[in-house]
Amino acid sequence: MQINKPIELNGQPIAGGKFPLICTPLVGRTLDKLMAELDVVLPKKPDVLEWRVDFFEQIGDTALVIAAASAIKSKAGQIPLLFTRRSTIEGGEKIALNEAQVIAMYAAVCASKSIDLIDYEMANDAANIVRVRDAAKANGIKLVLSFHNFSYTPGLETLAAKFLTADQLGADVAKVAVMPRDLDDVLTLLVATREASKKLRIPLISMSMGPYGALTRMVGGVFGSSLTFAVGASSSAPGQVPIEDLNVVLAILQKSMAGK
Repeated sequence: MQINKPIELNGQPIAGGKFPLICTPLVGRTLDKLMAELDVVLPKKPDVLEWRVDFFEQIGDTALVIAAASAIKSKAGQIPLLFTRRSTIEGGEKIALNEAQVIAMYAAVCASKSIDLIDYEMANDAANIVRVRDAAKANGIKLVLSFHNFSYTPGLETLAAKFLTADQLGADVAKVAVMPRDLDDVLTLLVATREASKKLRIPLISMSMGPYGALTRMVGGVFGSSLTFAVGASSSAPGQVPIEDLNVVLAILQKSMAGK
C-alpha cells in the first residue's frame, strides 16, 4: 500500500493534510480578468490556485507580473498560489520571452515571495533547472518539476523514470501528465502513480488528460496523487472536470473506502 505524501508549506501540509488537494487554474489574460476569475473560483473553495502566467498578456513586464501575483494572493487569502509558465512544447501558450527571460522572471517572482509554489518543466536545460531550484529554495518556495506529453502515454518504465528524475533533480513535488489513447493508457498512468508513491521521497501529482483521462482526476488520489486539477471558471487542460462535480466524487470515494 502506498504511503500518501501530502504537499507541505512551511512544514505543514496544505489544507490540513487533505488528500488529494483540489487545484483550480487561473487563465485570465489581464489583471481585471484574473480578478473576475477569482470572484467565480474562490466561493468554490479550492485548496490551491494555479496561475498560468503564459496566458497573461503582460508577461513581458516582470513588475506587472509580480503585482498581479500579489493581487491574486491578497484576494485569495490563505489559499496557496502555484505559479506556472507552461511552455508551448508541453501545451502552453506562446509568449514573447526567451528562456533566459523566463528564468529571470521566475527568480524575481520567487524573490518577491508573492507565490507559494512554482512549476518548471524537467525537460528544460539542466542549468536552468538548477537556477529555478536555487531561486525557489532561497525564498521558501516549493518547486514542482513537471513533465507533460499531449500526444500519447509513454510506457511504464518511462513514466517511472520521469517521477524519479524530478526527485533526483531536487523537486519538492513531481508532476507527470500524459494523453491516453485508450483505457489501457489510463491504467498505465495509474500503475506508474502507485509505484512512484511507494518509492519517491517527495509528493507526486499525476493525471491522464482528455475524456479518458478524466477518470484519473477523480481516482488519482487513491493511487497516490497528492493533487488534482478541476475547473473553477476556465479550464487549462483537456479533461478537467468542474470543481463541484469533483468534490462530490471525492467525497463518495473517501466515504466508501473508509467503510462508512
